[in-house]
Amino acid sequence: MSDFTYLGSERRALPADADFEDYLDPHSVAVISIDMHQGHLADTPDCPCPAPRAREIVGPIDRFHDRVRAHGGSIIHVRTILRADGSDDVRGGVAAWRRVFPLHVGSIPNAAAHALEGSPWTEFVTRIDPMDRVVNTKKRLSIFYPTDLDFLLRNLRVRTVVLDGGFTDCCVLNAAFDASNLDYRVIVLRDLVRGTDPQAEEAGLRIVSLHLGLVMDSSDLLASWRARGWGAVQPPA
Repeated sequence: MSDFTYLGSERRALPADADFEDYLDPHSVAVISIDMHQGHLADTPDCPCPAPRAREIVGPIDRFHDRVRAHGGSIIHVRTILRADGSDDVRGGVAAWRRVFPLHVGSIPNAAAHALEGSPWTEFVTRIDPMDRVVNTKKRLSIFYPTDLDFLLRNLRVRTVVLDGGFTDCCVLNAAFDASNLDYRVIVLRDLVRGTDPQAEEAGLRIVSLHLGLVMDSSDLLASWRARGWGAVQPPA
């Protein structure tokens, strides 16, 4: 059976002599879902950092996560939560995106409220199961900074991270770079991430496929896992 990935925008079978068994081994993997919360996904005028393109992947992400859970796989949800007094961002060292992003998309009226602790903007939109794990200390674009995610993954003996969520060209891309720099094997699910716009999304995915890891459709990844005895997957020891 062939394994499929994207090279640029083209879906191709991995060459028979390309060794990606460590990427596709279902026994040392965690699925990491990034920032699927109301601060990006609320369909209201006061949404502080709207990512409307990502609303369409909420259901597909939930269904994919259910498939992974059914076989004992690890799901980790990472979300940005900033201290309510603003000291992590707007009243401290202001995050760069707050300055440059509006140059492209225009003013965001309620941006100062984004991800504030205790606000409705930090509530997950995707489904959280009791067996899932949650990382709540993301403050900037990377899921690894300044969080305990690397500590958690190493304790779970995870070697491959599968990324879904948003933004493809922002937090997902940062996650892929940092995971690769930490020597995790990276898979980004093309059908379960969304970017700022289609062009930025495509650019982010091309960078991942060129430098950082595999870009796959979730159905292709599930097929690759099944071919490697996925039915025997148990939670990492």
